[in-house]
Amino acid sequence: MDTNDGESRRDADAEALGRLGYAQELSRRMGGFSNFALSFSIICILAGGITAFPGGLGAGGGASIGIGWPVGALFAGVVALAMAQIASAFPTAGGLYHWSSTLGGRGYGWVTAWFNLLGLIFVTAAINFGVWDPMFKTLIAPLLNLDPAKLTWAHQTAFIAGVTALQAWLNDRAVGLTGRLTDLSGYLIFVVTFVLIGALLFAAPGPLEFERLVTFTNFTGAEGSWWPRSESGISVFLSGLLLTIYTLTGYDASAHASEETRDASRNVPRGILRAVLWSSIFGYLLIATFLLTLPDLPTAVAQGLGFFESLLAQLPRGVAIGLGIGIFAVNFLCGLAALTSTSRMTYAFARDGGLPFSEQLRSVDPVRKSPGVAIWTAATLAFAATVYGDAFVVLSTGSAVFLYISYIMPSVAGLYAEGRTWKRKGAFDLGLASRPISALATIGGAVLVYVGIQPPNEKVLYLALGLGALLALFWFVFGERKRFVGPPKASED
Repeated sequence: MDTNDGESRRDADAEALGRLGYAQELSRRMGGFSNFALSFSIICILAGGITAFPGGLGAGGGASIGIGWPVGALFAGVVALAMAQIASAFPTAGGLYHWSSTLGGRGYGWVTAWFNLLGLIFVTAAINFGVWDPMFKTLIAPLLNLDPAKLTWAHQTAFIAGVTALQAWLNDRAVGLTGRLTDLSGYLIFVVTFVLIGALLFAAPGPLEFERLVTFTNFTGAEGSWWPRSESGISVFLSGLLLTIYTLTGYDASAHASEETRDASRNVPRGILRAVLWSSIFGYLLIATFLLTLPDLPTAVAQGLGFFESLLAQLPRGVAIGLGIGIFAVNFLCGLAALTSTSRMTYAFARDGGLPFSEQLRSVDPVRKSPGVAIWTAATLAFAATVYGDAFVVLSTGSAVFLYISYIMPSVAGLYAEGRTWKRKGAFDLGLASRPISALATIGGAVLVYVGIQPPNEKVLYLALGLGALLALFWFVFGERKRFVGPPKASED
């Protein structure tokens, strides 16, 4: 790109941000690929596709994989379309919070912000918990002659603390390196996924049974299944969608990086949609390969996360070691990208006075252009969430539920505001399909949320209800509705 052209783009982005009431404080260092790579890295099919695979298989068996993934991906894709259009019109770091405030009112936006922020904290925590187990404990520890059975809660806590601190340091002190690592992650996910699929298919012990992809087997209540016994085929199938829900989430990261992305009105919606599209395609190829190369499905259900270790055991040791290291690296970079997104949401919400200690949390280093206090605060909260004993299941499911609630809230507001208070669209405009897409996104997102709160994940339902009650208390009783002014009013000029 010509230097003058690049400067004019940055000026145009700063001018667009100014119309929304904000000054340019963060550095616009991201191009279109970097914005895509951020969301693609958080979705990370080599994270959720592995760790949540037992949740799908242990529900409806092969049909939860072969049919359930495309159905869940379609729901996620419709939600992404609705989000992409709004992101194009309002390219701010606050993302969903800012959209909901503008389209539905400051109280509505305030609630959206809390669900989105807690969802992001949970997803960062869940990813880093997965970096420990199974990625380090199962895949890497044996390579270092460490007995996984002897690794204690203290080892786990120290490991996750170190991983989270390193991710925070990179985000705060090495902003340029963090961007390059996130870009690398985008390529690395493709490469490792291709190699893993090829190696497993080559080493498959027998002919592939493609009928597995459409065969419904009720594994609920079986040994190793995540789910209590259910005789309802619909309920079992919906439970299996948890695999897709947890994996295909976090793509709001592209929106949270809007103020660091050049030509944001175009590149942010592209980043959201491409991340969901490519993750849906390659995620399906990956989990379908798992399903087709497993020697025995009931045994795999009983193994839980151990299914992946048994798959790698079929490969030559050198290949298995290389893949284990690659998957571990990808998961670390997934957490790095998640912390980037979480810190930008923290910064943006604090900028409008929505958080305690907002003045400190909204501060940006004048040299590095990074929101250091927001980064370290988000990292601390994410680490604290992993200390809970039943961390992964609650954190992974809770992150998906909270994020999808925050995803559909601006879509609902957009349905009512479009053509009334919302007249100025961005570069990505769904046109006549806008309202139908928003309505479908609301329905699809609601289905995904419903799946996430079904037993044995009722703890997530209690968390959501508790958060709702707490927010109502602070808004109506403790005076938050008088104190919180919301984002500045956008200019139509």
